[in-house]
Amino acid sequence: MNPSRLFILRPVATSLLMVAILLAGAIAYRLLPLSALPEVDYPTIQVVTFYPGASPDVATSSITAPLERQFGQMPGLKQMSSTSSGGASVITLQFSLDLTLDVAEQEVQAAINAASNFLPADLPAPPSTTRSIRRTHRSSLWHHLQDDAAAAGAEPRRYASRAEALAASRVGLVTLSGGQRPAVRVQVNPRALASNA
Repeated sequence: MNPSRLFILRPVATSLLMVAILLAGAIAYRLLPLSALPEVDYPTIQVVTFYPGASPDVATSSITAPLERQFGQMPGLKQMSSTSSGGASVITLQFSLDLTLDVAEQEVQAAINAASNFLPADLPAPPSTTRSIRRTHRSSLWHHLQDDAAAAGAEPRRYASRAEALAASRVGLVTLSGGQRPAVRVQVNPRALASNA
């Protein structure tokens, strides 16, 4: 028996069946889970360099710029962003999806080694790399601490510094900004100093 014979003999039933299939398809299409920002794991690496006592301008010119020149030559690099603050430089590198994170990390390490001749000789430690978490789900949390009684905001900064070490073990990157770091300025009387020598 020919399977199409039934549809030829009953054209009204065939038309109703086709309309039902179209309606079911339209309803199913509306129920599909579509996302404007799909979950994609981009190979992302952060390079952190600490240079205590350096101003943001010094960190930019002596650390961030030489590293960025080397990183810019890597194949597969899609996006690069950097932040230079007092005593630290953070460079975030995002690679194309066809590159594995292990290969990207090897390329970054090779670029750091190539740039080591252009970095300051008195760095306490070489630049360190950390694998970043999924960038599509990157979230930010800001805390504002203020203590009017504390001199120059020293107490909130002390509290934030203690909390920073704990938070850094749970999240990808912690940035501490604002406030004033305590500093000691000594004005020496050269004559009195020479008489005590």
